[in-house]
Amino acid sequence: MNIKFDFGSLAFLQGGGSATGGLVGLLPFILIFVIFYFLLIRPQQKKQRQAQKDRESMLKALKAGDKIVTTGGIYGTIVAVREKDDTVQLRIAQSVSVEAERSAIARLQTSEKEVEAIK
Repeated sequence: MNIKFDFGSLAFLQGGGSATGGLVGLLPFILIFVIFYFLLIRPQQKKQRQAQKDRESMLKALKAGDKIVTTGGIYGTIVAVREKDDTVQLRIAQSVSVEAERSAIARLQTSEKEVEAIK
């Protein structure tokens, strides 16, 4: 049993050789990308930039007496801020102090009163 395929008759599947036919075929994908960019990607980038600015301003405003949480989950109170080497000294227990980089601070602790005021 011999089966022969005539690929010459399938030439219409190759796009006809026109360059504009290929661009017209890509147009829906380009439109979908543009829509995704303006609805998803761009707003997310703006949100990330704003969060980064907020974090930088929080880290610059740290002062002695602030209660913080480190990125490792350690709760403590800032005893001293050293601008020269960009570190802070934290008191994490009665007589236990540690030194940490300023960038290791994740957030300020919020009291229950502040949480209620936000709500």
